[in-house]
Amino acid sequence: MSHRLTAAEYESFLARLPAWAVINDHHLRREYKFPDFVTALAYVNRVGALAEQLNHHPDLHLSWGLVAVEIWTHDVNGLTESDFQLAQQIEKISSH
Repeated sequence: MSHRLTAAEYESFLARLPAWAVINDHHLRREYKFPDFVTALAYVNRVGALAEQLNHHPDLHLSWGLVAVEIWTHDVNGLTESDFQLAQQIEKISSH
């Protein structure tokens, strides 16, 4: 099992993800804006397929024209290296 990262440990990972934020020293969060609900929903489905492939599942919050992604490792109730790896993979499929 991975260990929970301290702020000092995750800072270098976060530096590679400038659009993401660490919230309450607990989870990563990023919002993506879309022109409408259908496009946002399609994005949720792409992230969901990626999450299934990697067996690491973020919380996805869908609303009209907006998707918020939150990532943390439930087993350690905080951030691990795999959370930052998932965020990097999500960035790769986010071409908007």
